[in-house]
Amino acid sequence: MRIWTRLRSGVCVDGRELAMKMAIALVAALAATVSAATLNGDRGAVIPAREIQAQLAQLAPQTTASGSSGSTLASYGNLALKLSVRTTSGGAEIHAHYDDLMIVEQGNATLITGGTVIDAKTDSDGETKGTGIQNGKPQAIAVGDVVIVPAGVPHQLLIPSRTIYGALVTKVKE
Repeated sequence: MRIWTRLRSGVCVDGRELAMKMAIALVAALAATVSAATLNGDRGAVIPAREIQAQLAQLAPQTTASGSSGSTLASYGNLALKLSVRTTSGGAEIHAHYDDLMIVEQGNATLITGGTVIDAKTDSDGETKGTGIQNGKPQAIAVGDVVIVPAGVPHQLLIPSRTIYGALVTKVKE
């Protein structure tokens, strides 16, 4: 399993230690902020892998028209767990207030990080979007890879033709 992160300093590292720290913080935040009463039924904080795979399979046909689809599995304070399925490349983006932690569940893609967002436009919520990234670093990602993109880092996913890419995405508000 490859784990990559681009630090705010612009240095790209094999971020295994950072990924472990973020995963531990994620679990701690979930445990600290979630009570059984806020969850669906009596499942607790467990979302079975078969449910994630079933939801990914349900989302895949929806990508035909738009190139992407998604759903929110859970949302707890500063943490949101989402599923994302893509058949086309996304635009470039920079999240002002959210770190992304993605676990690739299906397919493969090229993640471009760093560089400069082309035709950048920033929304009122601080999210910047553009058509692409200039001078970024491309990195191949595939099933099982864990990707960490801190807030403030330009990033873009490029999806190969005829590929269904699916990921479990955790958004952590800073």
